[in-house]
Amino acid sequence: MYLKENMGMTATEIARLLPRLHKKSVSKNTFLLRQGDQCPNAFFVESGLLRSYTIDDTGKDHIIQFAPENWFISDRSSAYFHEPSLVFIEAIEDSMVIVLDQYYNDFIREIPSYKEKNEMLLQNHIRHLQNRINALLGATAEARYLDFIRLYPSVSLRVPQWMIASYLGVTPESLSRVRKDLANRHYR
Repeated sequence: MYLKENMGMTATEIARLLPRLHKKSVSKNTFLLRQGDQCPNAFFVESGLLRSYTIDDTGKDHIIQFAPENWFISDRSSAYFHEPSLVFIEAIEDSMVIVLDQYYNDFIREIPSYKEKNEMLLQNHIRHLQNRINALLGATAEARYLDFIRLYPSVSLRVPQWMIASYLGVTPESLSRVRKDLANRHYR
């Protein structure tokens, strides 16, 4: 189990958390969170693929995060500050998720070892967001694409090109050129 292997939780700690978890089957194109709703949950992806995104005033999607297997996804700002969410969370594939309910913060206070591991997850998430912001501000489309492949090795084979372009902040045509250039250099 992920909690034991990656979070170092004991069987006793896991037993205390289990009543606060429930498994949920989510069909493709189902929303786990809609913009404007308050997000009381975190989702752990057991199987499948989710995405977090916003929609701008022109109706264009801007993908913030993908969540393949063994990833967590949530709107932490909405969950922690009890604010309306700015994002949508949607299943891109039929998925199985573990839902951690709003008592999550109570659990953090009750079990110090979980608090430490959660802090590490949060700091790692912040690190990835900072790297993403830096890349969007200053990296080339090619560098952003190569970073995407490193971060999400299986996702590029599971989503349409427009979703990758949305995540990278480029047009699908620009992404196509980047991929073509990389392929041409690889085969020379």
